[in-house]
Amino acid sequence: MSHDIIARYFDAFNAGHTETMLALVSDDVAHHVNQGDLRLGREKFAEFCAQMGSSYRETLHDLVIFTTPDGTRAAAEYLVTGEYLQSDPGLPEARGQRYTLPAGSFFELVDGRITRITTYYNLADWIRQVSA
Repeated sequence: MSHDIIARYFDAFNAGHTETMLALVSDDVAHHVNQGDLRLGREKFAEFCAQMGSSYRETLHDLVIFTTPDGTRAAAEYLVTGEYLQSDPGLPEARGQRYTLPAGSFFELVDGRITRITTYYNLADWIRQVSA
């Protein structure tokens, strides 16, 4: 079951269906942003998704999902291909730069909902790519 939830989450991400992603997370989801602040709750996660959607166009490829036997934890690794559309505060200026970046995410699940999302990627590598 947890594998299906995580697969649906990433399918929704690739399709740009934020509402589907939001339906898969708990009301009190803990979203640990790579090198950023912890965001608590579905509303904060929705705000993050909206900001990401306006600044970046990304697709995830080569997705591999790992789950624990009890279904309470999952992890995924993937390759991000993207385009930097609108400048993000504190980051280089956006000019439509394209990038490719390996990344990974970790999840906790309770009662069929994602309760924690932690995502990691190499920010310095991304900055090098969009600054070139």
